[in-house]
Amino acid sequence: MTRSEPEGEGRTGVGLEPFRMSDWRLQGQAKYLSGVSLSKKTYRKRREDWDHDHCEFCWAKFSEAEGDLHEGYTTDDEYYWICEQCYSDFKKQFRWMVKRSE
Repeated sequence: MTRSEPEGEGRTGVGLEPFRMSDWRLQGQAKYLSGVSLSKKTYRKRREDWDHDHCEFCWAKFSEAEGDLHEGYTTDDEYYWICEQCYSDFKKQFRWMVKRSE
């Protein structure tokens, strides 16, 4: 049996026990967020009928409203958003590169 993940990262298992996710926030995001470039940005709604987004990991809410997150890491198209805590927790595992702001 081979594994593509480094030992001890994101999975647990002893002996014949099946491997399973050790963090509830990991739900298959590796398929579309591994190795991507991110930028740290202030959240702005994409269009008038779109008022918020969520962190791809913990589901924290990004919006322009008071009490919500106003800044985070996002992909070039600003489709996927990641909060500060989840960025910090998963940056090594997902091999993210952060672009410098202009």
